Amino acid sequence: MSCSERSIGGGGGGEEEKEYEENSSEGLEPKSTRHNNGSIANQQLTIDDNLLVDPKLLFIGSKIGEGAHGRVFEGRYRDRIVAIKVLHRGSTSEERASLEDRFAREVNMMSRVHHENLVKFIGACKDPLMVIVTELLPGMSLRKYLINIRPKLLDLHVAINFALDIARAMDWLHANGIIHRDLKPDNLLLTANHKSVKLADFGLAREESVTEMMTAETGTYRWMAPELYSTVTLRQGEKKHYNNKVDVYSFGIVLWELLTNRMPFEGMSNLQAAYAAAFKQERPNLPGDISPDLAFIIQSCWVEDPNLRPSFSQIIRMLNAFTFTLQLPTPSLPEPDNELEAATSNGNCTITNFSTRNRGKFAFLRHLFSSKRTRNYP
Repeated sequence: MSCSERSIGGGGGGEEEKEYEENSSEGLEPKSTRHNNGSIANQQLTIDDNLLVDPKLLFIGSKIGEGAHGRVFEGRYRDRIVAIKVLHRGSTSEERASLEDRFAREVNMMSRVHHENLVKFIGACKDPLMVIVTELLPGMSLRKYLINIRPKLLDLHVAINFALDIARAMDWLHANGIIHRDLKPDNLLLTANHKSVKLADFGLAREESVTEMMTAETGTYRWMAPELYSTVTLRQGEKKHYNNKVDVYSFGIVLWELLTNRMPFEGMSNLQAAYAAAFKQERPNLPGDISPDLAFIIQSCWVEDPNLRPSFSQIIRMLNAFTFTLQLPTPSLPEPDNELEAATSNGNCTITNFSTRNRGKFAFLRHLFSSKRTRNYP
């Protein structure tokens, strides 16, 4: 059925499990701009006609995913198999205007960032449905992939390669002034050969230059940075200033998942996880056998103070340095009698008993990370 013939409510068959059911609702307010005289007027975002596709050539097939703001279908545009994201229109005129504004933002951002680890944007249409068309990745989401192999762990080389793919995509977004705000395994899609991952879903992404317009409650609780919460309570729609380091925090949680294949904050509800991270400075427990190098990277990413978190370019250098150590032969040296105990002051995560044999690598990673950002670490 073509896009021009299908309504958003038509989805055949029974309801599939919603991948994105943990998404919180973002406060909906019309976009505005302030004039020199202090008055505020609505400013409607527009989409360049060159980005629009002909809805008569767009055919919608079976549903493959569903989120808080729309559904994703497999489909066809011209002679190409694609993914088609159909966004909700809203039930009131005010909500409709806000959702149309968010749709235009997402289209404009996706159309101007091109990277091998970002899902490729193909086009969009505004009527009769709000639709975003992207390449279709048949390799399933990282979340589903991890669940399918659980309780097995990813091979360490595979986990680090995935982490590097994610970090490169995020580094490119940040270099272009975009904060993703919803980095999590659901939004990371595997290629057909399961050799690499691509970042998708810009529905909550924002220009870093307009963060003063962004709401505090956004994204998915288990992966959200603590500074996105209120210091008093988690009030929906509250405004809060933050920067692109919220994505670095989320990356730290994702890297932890890649290495442990566990759900962050197991045994907690979404709100309990948010409260534990924001107000009790708790973080997921690091396994005792994790490499000190990787533990340092993870803890650097999810440290409480955003200013102490590394940039993605620094994360890429640290991960590459760790990959280099995996390729080196392990020296057959006797273990020393004394062991160095290292503990972090960040949350309830403690790393203990890594031998002095690893101190050189750990020091090398610390050197890669600026002295300003490591002064609070052992």
